[in-house]
Amino acid sequence: MNLRIGSRGSQLALWQANHIAGLLRVQGHDVEIEIIKTTGDRLQEVTFAQVGSKGMFTKEIEEALAEGRVDLAVHSLKDLPTELPEPFVLAATPPRVDPRDAFVSVNYASLASLPQGAKVGTSSQRRRAQLKALRPDIDALEFRGNVDTRLRKLAEGQVDAILLASAGLERLGKTDWLRERLDPKEFCPAAGQGSLGIETRKGDVAIIEALAFLDHGPTRFAVTAERAALAELGGGCQVPIGIHCRAGIMGNEGGPMDEIFGVVASPSTGEAVRIYYSAPRTGGDAVELGRLAARMLLDAGAGPLLEAQDGAEQ
Repeated sequence: MNLRIGSRGSQLALWQANHIAGLLRVQGHDVEIEIIKTTGDRLQEVTFAQVGSKGMFTKEIEEALAEGRVDLAVHSLKDLPTELPEPFVLAATPPRVDPRDAFVSVNYASLASLPQGAKVGTSSQRRRAQLKALRPDIDALEFRGNVDTRLRKLAEGQVDAILLASAGLERLGKTDWLRERLDPKEFCPAAGQGSLGIETRKGDVAIIEALAFLDHGPTRFAVTAERAALAELGGGCQVPIGIHCRAGIMGNEGGPMDEIFGVVASPSTGEAVRIYYSAPRTGGDAVELGRLAARMLLDAGAGPLLEAQDGAEQ
């Protein structure tokens, strides 16, 4: 089968697209990659809050899918809206790699070792909020750009450290200054972080079948729960919500368990609401697990923090 992959043009996006292309070629398919520039790529110097995050890295790629210019799209799953537009479907979620956030610094070994008043670069409201909760003395600066751009700014001394996804650094082999991988219990990742999402058109049965071998059950369960929680809370990729699920891990009593962490935090004050829930794996519903986590966060007082964030964005 001839398959055309739509991808952003960043170094990381192309690594991801080529990775999937390689797996498809092993299955005997002919694969081409078409680079598509998205709104998020064009507006590198504008903050996420100013441009609005919904579909900023996916809209133009989905337009190419709808027009038949490409047959599938490879995304960082955390960039995909929790509800895909009607013509599209999430056809596969390949095995997840390290979902944790990474502390990256030239001179400091850990987040805890940063001096008072240190400058940390991040473009994520979620990371900014949790950073404020853990280290209210630190100055969080808006940091846009691809991985290389952010690492260059760090090397120039514009900041003392940056926060990035471990997965992206590993995929690009840029781990020289990766000093600490932050525990999800203390620094909760974004929904879908570390995962790829393969998107295609709902009606393309042959293509969906060709992609089926890429789908990884435990990853699909975990990210479905995470995205369900995010949808229930009304959040997108730039709302300060962290949700992380680990599916089918071994519990203390020897049986498989599903567990989910959640946090909603304020980027301005650092006020945070956290939850943790675990249950034996009994063939449970991933969507219901995610909705339960969302309800637990709301019951614990997350509502006012979300409302305050909505007000700040208007």
